[in-house]
Amino acid sequence: MNSRIIIEPGAKGKNYWQDLWKFRELFYFLAWRDVIVRYKQAVIGIAWSVIKPLLTVVIFAVVGRVLHTAVPFGVPRLIFVCIGILPWQFFSTAFSESSNSLLANSNLLTKVYFPRLIVPASTIIVSLIDFLTSLGLLFVFMIYYRYVPAWNIVLLPAFLLQATMISMGAGIYIAALNVKYRDFKFIVPFIVQFGLYISPVWFSSDQYVYQNVKVPEVLKFVYSLNPMVGVIDGFRWCILGGKTDLYMPGFLLSITVCFLVLFLGIWYFRKVEKSFADVI
Repeated sequence: MNSRIIIEPGAKGKNYWQDLWKFRELFYFLAWRDVIVRYKQAVIGIAWSVIKPLLTVVIFAVVGRVLHTAVPFGVPRLIFVCIGILPWQFFSTAFSESSNSLLANSNLLTKVYFPRLIVPASTIIVSLIDFLTSLGLLFVFMIYYRYVPAWNIVLLPAFLLQATMISMGAGIYIAALNVKYRDFKFIVPFIVQFGLYISPVWFSSDQYVYQNVKVPEVLKFVYSLNPMVGVIDGFRWCILGGKTDLYMPGFLLSITVCFLVLFLGIWYFRKVEKSFADVI
């Protein structure tokens, strides 16, 4: 039986999104490989995904107590800080891993064709597995303090999706820049470290760190330009319920920024993707 292969100009670009589905097995393989490599020859293995946030929670809880940062009445400080740490840890890990993913897989990029978007996307899955594992830490704190979460917790996946969007959008944008401009691999750790201190991880977003006074509405809105503010506030609203407020104008701004970052990330990635094999 004779078969013909017809090569058309621009065929790869036209069928790009269909190819993402066709190459799904490669996506699964890369994600599973990253999971194995991350904890290979580690004595306690995946338990590191719990130990790391646990140490961070304890440190920031102590710092928050020393600085007398306010927490909602009746909410244990460890639970309050843990709710902020978990989404931030997911974002920082996913963003860092995805932004360096193309350089880490440079040999694969130069050999065969596949949608390059699969590479950074697979790292998000690994970070998501870490997040789900570390989520058990929060439940341990709740059991210890006999704290019952609000019914809003059923909406938690929506805010996790928002965190995934911002991680994916920012990660693939920096990943594309990283191929040509290697300086970004030094900038990413600074962005993550700086973002930790300007996000409401260990303090409430509607209060100053050193003074228990309300932040003016204008500043609260501007502060929400940091999309992780809406994510962390959303996590706290889901778990703490009425003990914390969800600032709706800021939340809507945060969602808008997430969609914008994801769109710009995909747009720029697709724009320069065809030159990856030549530049890397």
